Amino acid sequence: MKGAMGHRLSKIVTRTGDAGTTGLGDGSRVAKDGGRIHAIGTVDELNSTLGVLLAEPLPDSIVSCLTDIQHDLFDLGGELSIPGHVAVADDHVARLEDAVERYNADLGPLKEFVLPGGSRAAALAHVARTVCRRAERTVIALAQTEEVAMPARKYLNRLSDLLFVLARALNRAAGRPDVLWRKDRAKRPAPSGDQRS
Repeated sequence: MKGAMGHRLSKIVTRTGDAGTTGLGDGSRVAKDGGRIHAIGTVDELNSTLGVLLAEPLPDSIVSCLTDIQHDLFDLGGELSIPGHVAVADDHVARLEDAVERYNADLGPLKEFVLPGGSRAAALAHVARTVCRRAERTVIALAQTEEVAMPARKYLNRLSDLLFVLARALNRAAGRPDVLWRKDRAKRPAPSGDQRS
């Protein structure tokens, strides 16, 4: 199996998808614009977004946490690529919930909504959070017509919560305050002249 995998991965151009279909892990072929492929692709996009975040200088504990999550997301992609297969379990969800509690314990209470921003790393965590929400929506949409295990749905929901908390934790580590939404901010006058380019 190991040798077969290495051989398969060494052949990058296969031309098998030129007609608009792609192969699933069980050998079946489906349309590239189908719901299952959309879900797999968005989970992959989320994983890649976390890779960008991990390219930033981060606290070691957060690097370890996010690296574990990248492996989980790769497993989730595998689960989605084989209908009926389950790779993400309740203990994966529990691990995320524990991380949310652990990182949130050191943060001050929020009285206002938080805008994405602060440090670059925190802003990237917010980008990852929004991609995670989209991945969750694609998986939920897939579950309307095909079987998707509940832990997979829960995992993406809890991960978006964790990424929100990590964004705040990264701002704290960088000595930056959260960027708070100001409900009662004064209305600014419209600029004079045409600002369009």
